[in-house]
Amino acid sequence: MGSNRRSVSVLALIGSLLLTGENTAQAAPNTFNTALPVAQGQYLWREQLVLRERSDDGPLDREVSVQALGSVLGYGVTSKFAVFGMVPYFFNKELDVTTPMGRVERDTAGFGDISLFGRYTLYKKDFTGSTFRVAPVFGLTAPTGDDNDSDRFGELPRPLQAGDGAWDVFGGAVVTYQTLQYQVDGQLLYRENGRHDGFARGDETRFDASLQYRIWPRSMKGVPGTPGFVYALLESNLIHRERDDVGSGTDANSGGTQWLLAPGLQYVSRGWIVEGTVQLPVAEDPRGDAIEDDYIVRVGFRRNF
Repeated sequence: MGSNRRSVSVLALIGSLLLTGENTAQAAPNTFNTALPVAQGQYLWREQLVLRERSDDGPLDREVSVQALGSVLGYGVTSKFAVFGMVPYFFNKELDVTTPMGRVERDTAGFGDISLFGRYTLYKKDFTGSTFRVAPVFGLTAPTGDDNDSDRFGELPRPLQAGDGAWDVFGGAVVTYQTLQYQVDGQLLYRENGRHDGFARGDETRFDASLQYRIWPRSMKGVPGTPGFVYALLESNLIHRERDDVGSGTDANSGGTQWLLAPGLQYVSRGWIVEGTVQLPVAEDPRGDAIEDDYIVRVGFRRNF
């Protein structure tokens, strides 16, 4: 009888930890948003280091290397509505390209464009030991980053600038189904990029999915106190980009469709999450000689307070 009572109390504790969102961290996707709430009056702080390598097979033989830090702060305005701000900082954004003068390296650094967005829980359904939520997301990106940086060769190409100089808007919806053992998330998002100085990045449509499965502890029986959890992650990112607008036409060597898979691990404690994934291309269909991703590494943490 005593053993049964302990098992029930542990399950109740884990249910509170994972499902209520009250001053606790929760398992969540690493490469996109989740529909789980930020409790009213609670803050969510997230830092994520991104290492990205890109290249193309065209005559320019371009190689792009990006090392950036994304800082996010969220706040629960109500139990259903949360607002977020994201500031990227580029430690280095480097282009290595073949020119008539040979191989040339060009790079920049600094703060990028700030994004602000809101997320509203439109629908929720709680079950015994699980929850399901749907949340629309709407936001904008402001042209706060430097978009006219230069080096000894002149003004840097638009894709290499820390900012794009334009106001962008985005919107979509995220869904989450969470249990004590696993969590499934999905996102459909559309981004419309604005024009500045004759240039506009191609609009983007993406569909993301994530599975987080608890691998430790395997069983909750006999687990004392408030445990931490280790989750195995597998995420999918299907992204379609239109061609960039340049002047009165489009860049034939830009845009396309790509599918990335991202295995990873996540440690969830009562107030912290430490996580990491590696995004790898499974299929890519670039337009012309558009640059492609080789891999993207994401490592970071989240803190609820």
